[in-house]
Amino acid sequence: MNLFNLRDFQDVAREKLDPVYYDYFASGAQDEITVQANEAAFRRLSLVPRVLRGVGEPDLGLTVLGQEASMPVLLAPTAFHRLAHPAGELETARAAAASGVIMVAAMLSTVAVEEVATSGATLWFQLYLQPDLGYTESLVRRAEAAGCKALVVTVDSPALGRNERKDRHDFYDLPPGMSCANLRDGDVRQVVLSPDFSWKDIEWLRGITSLPIVLKGILHPADAALAVEHGAAAVIVSNHGGRQLDTMPPTIDRLPLIADAVRGQVPLLLDGGVRRGTDIVKALAYGAQAVAIGRPVMWGLSVAGAEGVTKVLSLLRAELVNALTLCGVADLRAVPRELVVPPTG
Repeated sequence: MNLFNLRDFQDVAREKLDPVYYDYFASGAQDEITVQANEAAFRRLSLVPRVLRGVGEPDLGLTVLGQEASMPVLLAPTAFHRLAHPAGELETARAAAASGVIMVAAMLSTVAVEEVATSGATLWFQLYLQPDLGYTESLVRRAEAAGCKALVVTVDSPALGRNERKDRHDFYDLPPGMSCANLRDGDVRQVVLSPDFSWKDIEWLRGITSLPIVLKGILHPADAALAVEHGAAAVIVSNHGGRQLDTMPPTIDRLPLIADAVRGQVPLLLDGGVRRGTDIVKALAYGAQAVAIGRPVMWGLSVAGAEGVTKVLSLLRAELVNALTLCGVADLRAVPRELVVPPTG
């Protein structure tokens, strides 16, 4: 596969995918300012390496919420993988298993979580809380029975973001023969997003499951502190890839503020704009234990199925090893914040 970086995969995916589906995966809310800002923010940050450190080869292995992973990269929850490949999420999970990384299985999956689990991948389950708490609990029980190791609650979606590319294509329903396999009737329109949810609903969720609860979509330090107070096992610093509220700040810019607020009490993860190994180093330096990638997974899946996703992950792995070595760092847990220098002036 003669592709050398994640942007190469995006270029090929643009050619292979139906334009409607490509726009669905690539797009964001309204003017897509946040989509662009996520990647641009990483480019603005500089790395200042140390030399003659004698630290040896970097070790990328780590444990996240008790689960071993081969590198500090997770597969973020993304919907509708069968738009990119006939085997959908099962094919993605096969790549996760082969690569030894954690996959966050999306509630809006086109393959049921029970089938995705047959891949042997380590799975977490992403959840939108539903006003029908009985229905929410039934999803939790399915995730538990399928062997998922954590629940990832998306908390940044009291309403659906305005996606104008989707509106222009009039893309609101999956094509015939495809459905959301984790939902009761397979219809994405049955998912209810509500501004009525609050911290008490997180407390309710903690009361019905022993799985660790990860809150995804935290950008404000005060919310991060509240997440710890309400028993979150981890926090994902995320702006939903720019798909919800446009003009939200880039996640990498918010990460150090949230790390200072949390003070190491729970692991921090980050998604949004990670495209290079150097991006991962910057996130680690700013306090993340690992990062998650979404769109690059879809590009790899659409280009070459599980092989494509595996290649995306192997490229990131090689870039991360190279970047850590050039920075004089071998321990993922000891990437110093001063390694990253923000723009001046």
